[in-house]
Amino acid sequence: MSKIKVLCVDDSALIRTIMTNIVNQQPDMEMVATALDPIIARDLIKQHNPDVLTLDVEMPRMDGLDFLERLMRLRPMPVIMISSLTSKGSDITLSALELGAVDFVTKPQMGLHEGMLQYAELIAEKIRAAAKAHIRRGLTPAQRPSIIKTPLVGSEKIIAIGASTGGTEAIRQVLMPMPASCPGIVIAQHMPPGITRSFAERLDKICQVSVKEGEDGERVLPGHAYIAPGGRHMELYRSGANYHIRLNDLPPVNRHRPSVDMLFQSVAKAAGKNAVGAILTGMGHDGAKGLLELHQTGAKTLAQSEQTCVIYGMPREAVALNAVSEIVDLDRIAQTILKNIIGQARRI
Repeated sequence: MSKIKVLCVDDSALIRTIMTNIVNQQPDMEMVATALDPIIARDLIKQHNPDVLTLDVEMPRMDGLDFLERLMRLRPMPVIMISSLTSKGSDITLSALELGAVDFVTKPQMGLHEGMLQYAELIAEKIRAAAKAHIRRGLTPAQRPSIIKTPLVGSEKIIAIGASTGGTEAIRQVLMPMPASCPGIVIAQHMPPGITRSFAERLDKICQVSVKEGEDGERVLPGHAYIAPGGRHMELYRSGANYHIRLNDLPPVNRHRPSVDMLFQSVAKAAGKNAVGAILTGMGHDGAKGLLELHQTGAKTLAQSEQTCVIYGMPREAVALNAVSEIVDLDRIAQTILKNIIGQARRI
C-alpha cells in the first residue's frame, strides 16, 4: 500500500519539525513537504498532491481560515487544524470545522515539544482517519435546514446524541431544525476542555432550542440541548418526574471523556423507551454498546448513514451490534427523531 502523503503548514519551525518526526515515524505515512505559510503551501500542494493537510490557524501573509475557505472551494481535501486552546483559538477552530476541516489537534499550552510528542499516537490516528474521510463543504445560509413544526410532547421524552470526528457540523445540522417545543436533548461530542463552551454558544445563536454546556445537577428542560463539557463525562438521571444531569471525572471510556457510551447507558437506565438515541459520524466504537442498551429498552435508535458521515466508524460499529432501528441520512435525522418522539407519545 502507498503511504499517506502529509503536508504541514505552520509558521512555527518547531511544530513543523515535530510534525515531520511524528509522521515519518509511522510506517504508513510520510511528510512530503512543509510550508511556513499558505502562499508557499499552494505551490507545494500542486507539486506533491498530498492526501492530508495539517494547517495552523494564525500565520503570516494569509490567515489559516482564509486559506481553508479557498482550498475547500477550489480543491477540497482532508484538513486537520492545529490550534491553540484559547477562547479565540476555540472560535477559529469551530469556524474551520464549519468550513469543512475534518478534525483538529490542540497545541499544549506548556512544554510544546514534549506535549506534541505525547500527542503522537493521537495525531497519527487523526491523519489516518482524515485520509479516509468523506470531504464536504460547509453549508451556505441558503442550505440551512428550516425549523420542523411539531406538537408539544410530554416532558418524559428525551433525545440523546453522540458524535466524534465530523460531529460538530453534524450536530449543528441536527439541532438547527429542532423546534423550541422539542424534548430535552443531551449530547456527548468528543472534545477537549475549553472548546465545548464555545461550541454551545455558537449553536445557541443559530438554533431555536437553547444550547449550553451541561452543569452538574441541573434539570433537563424541553427546548434545551445540553452538551457534555470537554474532559468530563455526562450522565442523565431521574429525580421524581424530572431528568437531571450528572457530571463526573471517572477515567476515560473507550479512551474518551466525555464518553458517548456512558451517556447512552445512563439514558437507557433513566428514560428507557421514552428516549430516542442517535449516533453520528466519528471514528472508533464509542457509543455502540450504549446505543445497544438503549435499543434493548425499546427506545428508537438511529445511525447516520455512511454516505453522509465524515467518518463512518461509530455508526458502523453500532450497526454491527444490531443496536440500530434505522439508518438515516444526516439531513433527515432531526425529522426522524421527532417523528419517533411523536409516535411514542401517540402510543401511550
